Amino acid sequence: MGEIKDQQILFFATKGEVKLIHERKEAAGFKSLSAYLRKMAIDGYIITIDLSDVKEAIRLLRINANNLNQYAKRANETGSIYLEDIKDLQKSMDELWQVMRDILERLSSIK
Repeated sequence: MGEIKDQQILFFATKGEVKLIHERKEAAGFKSLSAYLRKMAIDGYIITIDLSDVKEAIRLLRINANNLNQYAKRANETGSIYLEDIKDLQKSMDELWQVMRDILERLSSIK
């Protein structure tokens, strides 16, 4: 169990500053103002990352894995592979690589 928080720190702020602090607390995903202020005071910054493009990459990976499994099953059953299946898989892989490049570009711009 952690230490008991029994020390209080007080400071004054304008109404505009308080509004901005609450907006940033919400945007960072904090429910507790004291937790947000403590984190900011100790670490100096909070990084929040939109992971929607990572979720998209995972979705594309699942689709590709499912398609590849279906193509392998069909190839094992029939002994042949269809050119259209390969082209679809290549197109999906190209989309996935683009999503991954976008993710890496965004992450590299974080300072």
